[in-house]
Amino acid sequence: MIGLTIDGIQVGDAAEVARLAADGDITDFVDAVGDHNPIHADCEYAATTMFKERIAPGIWTAGLISAVIGTRLPGPGAIYLSQDLKFLKPVMFGDTITARAEVLEVNREKNRLRLRTVCTNQRGEPVLTGEALVMPSRVPVVYEKAPGGAAWMAFWALSPLAWAAQGLALWGFPISARLAVRHGCGSPGSVT
Repeated sequence: MIGLTIDGIQVGDAAEVARLAADGDITDFVDAVGDHNPIHADCEYAATTMFKERIAPGIWTAGLISAVIGTRLPGPGAIYLSQDLKFLKPVMFGDTITARAEVLEVNREKNRLRLRTVCTNQRGEPVLTGEALVMPSRVPVVYEKAPGGAAWMAFWALSPLAWAAQGLALWGFPISARLAVRHGCGSPGSVT
């Protein structure tokens, strides 16, 4: 990845990323930020709401905009200064969300970009809209992900409970498969 400087950016430039709202990713996000609202984590509770099922936190969706800004436009080295958001529709577990940022204004004197930000679901329906103010790096930043691949990253991403279960299994203790599983509700991508 190479971060763009203000000189390499024009009004109308755009970039996007897409991500599946997978059970494990949402559960990890909820755990990481401590947003244990039952609408995100409890299938029985969520069934009693107007949505009838669990929904992803709005800020998870907004985080995809940060991914566009930090990896694509302007990319590595960018500083996210502000963001306004309007949440239009819920993001359901199993939705594929595409986050897009488009340059509306370039202020070369102040080294600032104003971006239109939109997240859409797999049906092309906007689920979130807004505008962001971003400061690109003044020099191109070249960033490559650390080596190791998905298997290495998955090993380090395992929760402490999974590590403990694996350790006990190595010592010969019988461990139920349910102990190492997060709280899925039978939705796509969950293990119950």
